[in-house]
Amino acid sequence: MRTIKVFDTTLRDGEQMPGVSLPVNYKIQIAKQLDKLGVDVIEAGFPSASKGEFEAVKEIANLGLNAKICGLARVVKKDIDQAIKADVDIVHVFIPTSKIQVEHTIKKTPDEIVQLSVDAVEYVKSHGVECMFSAMDATRTEMDFLKRIYKAVEEAGVDIINVPDTVGIATPFRFYDMIKKLKEHLNVPIDVHCHNDFGLATANTYAAVLAGADEVQVTVNGLGERAGNAPLEEVVALLYAEGFKTNIRMEYLVETSRLVERLTGVKMPPNKPIVGENAFSHESGIHAHGVLKDARTFEPGIITPEMVGHKRRIVVGKHAGRHQIKKILEDAGYVVDDEKLSIIVQKVKELGDKGKKVTDLDLFAIAESVLGEVSEKDRIINVDEVTVLTGNKITPTAVINAEVEGERKVTSAIGVGPVDATFKAVTELLGRKIKITEFRLDAITGGSDALANVYVTVEDEDGETFTARSAGADIVMASFDAVIKAVNYLMLKKKRKK
Repeated sequence: MRTIKVFDTTLRDGEQMPGVSLPVNYKIQIAKQLDKLGVDVIEAGFPSASKGEFEAVKEIANLGLNAKICGLARVVKKDIDQAIKADVDIVHVFIPTSKIQVEHTIKKTPDEIVQLSVDAVEYVKSHGVECMFSAMDATRTEMDFLKRIYKAVEEAGVDIINVPDTVGIATPFRFYDMIKKLKEHLNVPIDVHCHNDFGLATANTYAAVLAGADEVQVTVNGLGERAGNAPLEEVVALLYAEGFKTNIRMEYLVETSRLVERLTGVKMPPNKPIVGENAFSHESGIHAHGVLKDARTFEPGIITPEMVGHKRRIVVGKHAGRHQIKKILEDAGYVVDDEKLSIIVQKVKELGDKGKKVTDLDLFAIAESVLGEVSEKDRIINVDEVTVLTGNKITPTAVINAEVEGERKVTSAIGVGPVDATFKAVTELLGRKIKITEFRLDAITGGSDALANVYVTVEDEDGETFTARSAGADIVMASFDAVIKAVNYLMLKKKRKK
């Protein structure tokens, strides 16, 4: 049960994500949330980068948070002075160490790089401030030189070293081996910083912990340069699942994720592990049936949605089964018998087959529509077929083939539009005066495939009225269904009176 410290760099490396720029008030909100979450260190920014960055870091450093506040600096006195003036608890100094970066950036000899690093660490420590040292691009640096420079800064008094996989090229086995060798070579704590260029940031971070790393650098939602950094929520949940301790209050993970999503404008995909909308959602009938009996059947089990501030959702779609649809309806207060349930399930699957995302609202509309139907044995009108024609040079026309009180009828009518033509064809079908006194159409969800909710009130020649509703992706057919329902009820009502 080793305790692993969590170093969050959302406000520094996370903000370096293209398109992300956080004003001071946003940074303060995120810093307070990170402190509430329980991170051990908050890297608040790069104080020498700009005046605004300096002021943001200084404000955060003076908020009185429980977390230690860190500022980034190159191995130059000007940067270090700015970080110290910003009142940080830790100055994080770095220098390139891989051949490719040295050749194309600082152009120094290995001896000069080591000396610059030692001088920077000693300078930070002379001001009574903690110091972290990073050999930038460590995973592409020769191991002998990496050991040499880390040992030199250790002897200079560094408090912790960081091993960054700067360009995300590490793999778990190689990174494990690297950290293991450094752990055997050094006495200071080891921190790791993994990028996600090959989607291995979480795996590499976990491998480093297994090899002996003491601290992990992460960002909320995996924000950061290029493909981002190791996501805080994934790393923390995995460490918990594998028996490691952190100081993170996991019940605030989803809350923190959504705050950062809102303030940065970077939307999370629904299938984002741990905090994504679908992380604990189930559509497949087999999965949903199992989860309703015991969540462990189709979830990791050791991490529950409640533990991370999430909720389990049983959703509907073309893969949905009877059990989950019945459970959703029952939870919403609907009483559905087996016959009606079969019709509801079929309608849901039909919508799903058309590529429609079926929401709970869609399901409730379908259920209410089905529950509002006259039973087959009591129907006055049984429709076999309805055809509606419309177009740029076609007069809107509706043709209905139905059985009315046991008599086969086929009628047609034209109108100013397809819905009007359909209503008139129904009137012709009945052979009596029927008026549509109210017609209302609501789109339940957005988009061109939105499910339409149609409300229709019909009135006969005696002034009797009835209101019915229907729901469907096809507005014309939903309108037709609503009218037929209303007429069926109206005629049944009069028949029973007689």
